[in-house]
Amino acid sequence: MERLDIAGDARRIVDVVKAGGVAVFPTDVGYAGAAGCEAALTRFFLAKGRGAHKRNAMLGSLAIHEDVHTLPARANSMIRCLVEDYDLPISAIGPFRADHPLLRRLGERALSASTEGGTVAILMNVGALEHRMATLAAEEGQPLFGSSANLTGTGTKFRAVDIQPEIRGCADIVVDYGLQKFHQYRRSSTMIDFTTMEVVRIGSCYELIQEVLGRHFGVELPPDPGLEALPSGHVREAQRRYLM
Repeated sequence: MERLDIAGDARRIVDVVKAGGVAVFPTDVGYAGAAGCEAALTRFFLAKGRGAHKRNAMLGSLAIHEDVHTLPARANSMIRCLVEDYDLPISAIGPFRADHPLLRRLGERALSASTEGGTVAILMNVGALEHRMATLAAEEGQPLFGSSANLTGTGTKFRAVDIQPEIRGCADIVVDYGLQKFHQYRRSSTMIDFTTMEVVRIGSCYELIQEVLGRHFGVELPPDPGLEALPSGHVREAQRRYLM
């Protein structure tokens, strides 16, 4: 088998999204689906069986986060430390520039479905493919938003073959890279609101993120009650509804 074509797959995914389609692709924290307009995001949302109160997340990078979010310097330092110094995946939640071109292009209704309380979640550092496609899309002015590629309540899928037919049938492209890096966690990304330091979701690499933020910034995150007690990882499931 030939090596992965990360550059080519990123190009194909961005082209599908620019054409109004839905893409399913691998990340280190599980397979995800993404789109870039209201119609495609709605189609993916309905295929997943999600309620209207749920939220999409933005696919991004450290550079995109720093351009879109309006977090204070200390919060940005925490995120940079996690990503650059420790190479950890993170979904960072924070206030955003409402006038940012990527958010304006998404449209008012789709943006409303992807933000909450003046904040947006940006997923970053979850593999070479996601970084390449997010960077490419941003360069071309195309927003990328989405969530995990699974039916609601069935858990993150770490192999493409485990993605349900309803999700595959909704996608215009499915990129299969086999078993993903952080499958042993059985959860998607760790999500933290870096304004309040609230842990919204306990996810992949959580114990490492705890260690880094405690060691370097004196931030004490709550303990993980475990998969049996909290399989989704959502600490406040009824209050916060970001999905990625």
